[in-house]
Amino acid sequence: MSDTTLPTTSDNRLSITGVRRLLPETATIFEGAFSLLHCAVKGDQMYRGVFAVLMFPIRHPDRYISLRYTDEKDKVGEIGVIENLSAFPKETQTLIQAVLKKQYHEHIIHRVYGVRHEFGLLFFDVETQRGRQEFIMPWRHDRAEDFGAEGKVLLDVNDNRFIVPDVLALPTKDQRRFTNFIYW
Repeated sequence: MSDTTLPTTSDNRLSITGVRRLLPETATIFEGAFSLLHCAVKGDQMYRGVFAVLMFPIRHPDRYISLRYTDEKDKVGEIGVIENLSAFPKETQTLIQAVLKKQYHEHIIHRVYGVRHEFGLLFFDVETQRGRQEFIMPWRHDRAEDFGAEGKVLLDVNDNRFIVPDVLALPTKDQRRFTNFIYW
């Protein structure tokens, strides 16, 4: 059977691309010295100072997590991919989620007080779960992505994520301020 006729199960898709699938029975993830994350892979080696990257941070925030490390030559390598974090023990899930929270800063927008356009940039004045904040975003379609059925994720100039879970749930004036500029 050639590669093109293999059934497209998740295992086959990952193996065809050369990506190692990390499973609870083959990978042990734990906290080591200096609160660093470590990963021991059965039949391979122990990786120290591991960090996690979400492959699909908007659509699948708890799935498809790439575990990576930096080698002695300062090159980043991939250990493998956790396809479904919920398959791992609760302690492991907590460790991975803590590492991800350090890397991904998400702000949930509850109100939009103002949006101003200057020099190809949007200047936002919003209320988030952390209080009132201002941020700057390039006014380009690739800086605003769909989030669920009616939401949007905005990426500011520093790639921080500002999430409007449901644009239609904003007060009417806030919706108008938002959709004057983010209409796609």
